[in-house]
Amino acid sequence: MSDLAAQIAELNCWRGNVTPTPLAGGITNANFIVEDQNMKFVVRAGEDIPLHHVMRFNELAASKAGFAAELSPEVVHSETGFMVLRFIDGKTLTEEDIRQQSILARILPVLKRCHHNLPSYLQGPILSFWVFHILRDYCKTIKGGQGRLSDTLPGLMKNAEILEKAVGSIDIIFGHNDLLASNFIDDGDKIWLIDWDYAGFNSPLFDLGGLASNNGLSTAQEEWLLENYFGTPLTDPLWSQYTAMKCASLLRETLWSMVSEIHSDLDFDYQSYTEENLVKYQTAYNDFINL
Repeated sequence: MSDLAAQIAELNCWRGNVTPTPLAGGITNANFIVEDQNMKFVVRAGEDIPLHHVMRFNELAASKAGFAAELSPEVVHSETGFMVLRFIDGKTLTEEDIRQQSILARILPVLKRCHHNLPSYLQGPILSFWVFHILRDYCKTIKGGQGRLSDTLPGLMKNAEILEKAVGSIDIIFGHNDLLASNFIDDGDKIWLIDWDYAGFNSPLFDLGGLASNNGLSTAQEEWLLENYFGTPLTDPLWSQYTAMKCASLLRETLWSMVSEIHSDLDFDYQSYTEENLVKYQTAYNDFINL
């Protein structure tokens, strides 16, 4: 048993002896499955990651509020470095799943509840998530670590200034801010939203853009998403704002990976992830400037 698994086995929330099993897929935390007296749990193991603006008090508060808002599994135990959640028996969605219109239509009300209902259940200090501040901070971190592709940063930051101006004034909601397909679980009855590492007050356009860019939605699906989220016909100004924020979400994912190349010790191919997202960002940015 690894040292981390042994620490999890010693948590005082278990009723019997347990053997934690690593759960594949995490690129920010180490995750484990634990079976305890015929019940299953997921344990998220991780300390604060200031480089990525991940603070565990914030994740815990968002996770508890997500459960109260009927969006996320119950937090049954937490202590420094660990959070134990009730296991959801369902299918982890893929990008192909989310591109199915029937699934996308089920995800939309989940986003609306996250943005507008969840805040009433929050308690204690909560972070904001302003992507343009994060981009500037990531740039400083990459420069300081002499990261790969550091020579591209001045041009990327100039683009970020253009994008921030294009986004302009925003409505403020509570965002999940990490809408990868793997953060949705379909139990056959409802779709659950998990992993609140990056949660915080933000513009709804960031989650909408992130959902589209992370999962390869078509332009027609993006238009459907905006019209049905806002309940109004799509206008050119909204499309421009949205497209700028979608570019920013892709740039953030790229720089997140560049920072992780330098500082993360998780077993994940961050270099390939950087290259993949950089291509996506460059394509989206070219589309934006040609609007």
